[in-house]
Amino acid sequence: MALDGEQQARSIAIAARSPRIRAGEPEANLDAARAAIADAVAAGARLIVLPELLTSGYALTSQDEARALAIDAGDAALASLAADLPADAVLVVGFAERAGASIANSVGAITRDGVLAVYRKTHLWDLEQTLFEPGDAEPPVVETPIGRLGLAICYDLEFPEVPRALALAGAEVIAAPVAWPLVDRPAGERPPELIQAMGSARTSRIPIVIADHHGDDRGIDWTGGTAIVDAYGWVADAGETAATATVEIPADTRAGDRNDLLGDRRPELYRGLLDEQPSAPRRHR
Repeated sequence: MALDGEQQARSIAIAARSPRIRAGEPEANLDAARAAIADAVAAGARLIVLPELLTSGYALTSQDEARALAIDAGDAALASLAADLPADAVLVVGFAERAGASIANSVGAITRDGVLAVYRKTHLWDLEQTLFEPGDAEPPVVETPIGRLGLAICYDLEFPEVPRALALAGAEVIAAPVAWPLVDRPAGERPPELIQAMGSARTSRIPIVIADHHGDDRGIDWTGGTAIVDAYGWVADAGETAATATVEIPADTRAGDRNDLLGDRRPELYRGLLDEQPSAPRRHR
């Protein structure tokens, strides 16, 4: 029994979905997304996560193409995706966003009442750097009907500081639309990006929800790494096109009777993490 004032663990029904997405085919992508959302709602999900750059497709070939496919955060296309959500549900979806004179690789957290937040990807991967302007605001924690939701996009998760910072800022679950190109791995092993997410979830006691692309598009083979990782670092469900699970949101970040994964930090010893010029770097540039 919880004492007065103590938080209690609770659960969230989650669905990550990977509809078939093709670059340059926004209407087909939106139709596929609507079907995926309907399936997730029918499964009882209250947090639904779709992949990175769903509306435009990921495999864009030029800034002109990206600009032609970019939409505003308030675009009717995004609103239409959330129109049939239950009142207590939230959708997270990736899109190419018009951001003034620039274009951003963005995700929106949306309810049927409107857009709650937009996050512009801060760590751009490879050719994204030729198409998009990086965001300059830290990944947000958003108050939503399902609780405090942290947002990240794909390559952001390669930096363990990102999920840790979201946890420290009060996020209870992280939604991460991704586009993971397929890489070689030993037989029987999980995708390395998923392994990294599992570690981040475990070390900050926070579920991470991943919606990946699948199949292929314009010569890119996708990992199909859609997964729901629970707060203890275990994969609750995974699949190429869908993952569905009800996961626990722990009441705290304790690890046993004497330890706390966030409370035991000693940040005075980690100041090098904030050093823009590390003393002994192994850097590409």
